[in-house]
Amino acid sequence: MDDLGHPVWDADNHYYEALDAFTRHLDPAHGPRTVQWATIDGRQYHVLGGKVSRAVTNATFDPISKPGCLSEYFRGNPNNVNPLELIRDHEPIRPEYRDPAARLRVLDEQGLAGCFLFPTLGMIYEEPLRDDPEAVCITFRAFNRWLADDWPFDYQGRILTAPYLTLADGAWAVEELEWALDQGARMIVMRAAAPTTDTGRCSPFDTRFDPFWARVDEAGITVVIHAGDSGQSSNGYAVDGFAANFRSGGFGPSIKSFHIEEAIHDYLLSMTLSGHFKRFPNLRIASVENGAEFLSDLFRKLRSQDKKMPGWFGEDPVEQFRRHVWINPFWEDDLDTVVELMGADRVVFGSDWPHIEGLAHPLDYVPETKALSPEDRQRVLHGNAVALAAAQMR
Repeated sequence: MDDLGHPVWDADNHYYEALDAFTRHLDPAHGPRTVQWATIDGRQYHVLGGKVSRAVTNATFDPISKPGCLSEYFRGNPNNVNPLELIRDHEPIRPEYRDPAARLRVLDEQGLAGCFLFPTLGMIYEEPLRDDPEAVCITFRAFNRWLADDWPFDYQGRILTAPYLTLADGAWAVEELEWALDQGARMIVMRAAAPTTDTGRCSPFDTRFDPFWARVDEAGITVVIHAGDSGQSSNGYAVDGFAANFRSGGFGPSIKSFHIEEAIHDYLLSMTLSGHFKRFPNLRIASVENGAEFLSDLFRKLRSQDKKMPGWFGEDPVEQFRRHVWINPFWEDDLDTVVELMGADRVVFGSDWPHIEGLAHPLDYVPETKALSPEDRQRVLHGNAVALAAAQMR
C-alpha cells in the first residue's frame, strides 16, 4: 500500500464454515429437511434434505487445499498441469479461515485495509434444498445466527460480513433483512437465480417481492449477488450438479465452465428489463465473483430492447445499469475492457482469497491495474468498495 500511495480493499474474501455453522441454531427436529452430518466410509459429509451432498470433497475443510492453488490454471495453465493434482496439495485448516481476530492479523500481513467476507458452503446449499422453500428459510436463518456469533457483520470496520438471504419466501426475506439491519449489516448476499417458492419458481423481480426490494431501497443497503450454485442447466450437454466434473474424478472442457457468467447475465438482464431500477431508484447491486465477459452481450441486448420498445426504460438502459450495478471481474479478466464498459467508478477488486481459484496473495492483482490512471486505480482497488459499504440509513 505504501508503494501505491493508497489503501487496498478486497471486495471478495471467504470464510470456511465451522462444523456447526448450519446446526448450532437449528432445531434438530428440522434436521432431516435441512442439514445434517453423516459419516460414510470414514469421511464426513453434509446431508441436505435427506440427500448426501458431495459438492465439496471435504465439508469439514480440514485439511484444505492451499489458497490460489489453481491460479496458474486460470491464468492459462502454462505448465499444462492437471488441476486435480494442484487441488490435492492439502494443509491443515488455518485459524484465519474461522476466526475474525486471526483474519485481521492476516489482512495486515497481506497489506489490505479491509475485506468483504462471503460464505463458501452457504453459496451452494440453497439449490439442493430449493424444492422445500420452508426448509431453505429454516436453514439460512440458523446459518445467519451462527454467522453473527462467529463473524460479526462489522468487525473493527475492516471485515464486513454479509448474511445470506433468499426469496424462497418473501415475508421471511423481509423479516431476515430487518434482523440483518438491526445487527449492523452493511450488505447482504444472494445467489444469481430465480427462487423456488411454495407456488413454484418465480422471478426475483416479480411484484410479489416488492416489499423486500422496497425495504432494501429504503435502507440503502448493498445487495451482493455472488457466484454460487444457481441451478443452471446444461440441457444434457454435461452432467449437472455443482462441481460434478471434480466429483467424478475427471476434468476437461465443458459448457459448465460458463454457468457462472450465464447465471449473472440472466439475473442482471432480467432485473433491468423488468424495470426494477425504475421502481426502486436507490438500489445498489454488486456482482461479485461472476466475471465480466457477459457485459458486452448484456449491453447489446439492452440497447436492442430499447430500440424495439422506446420509452420502456425511461432512459438509456445501459446508463441506468451502470448507475445501479458494480462489477467485480474475475482477476484474470481484462480489467481495461471492464473499466471501459462500466466506468472506473463501478468496478471493484476482489481476490477470492482463500479459495483455490483465487489469488494466493491478494496484492498480486496490482500489476493488472498498471494501465489505469492513479485516480482510477484508487477507485478500483479501494474507493468503490468503501463507498459500497458506507453506513446507510436504517
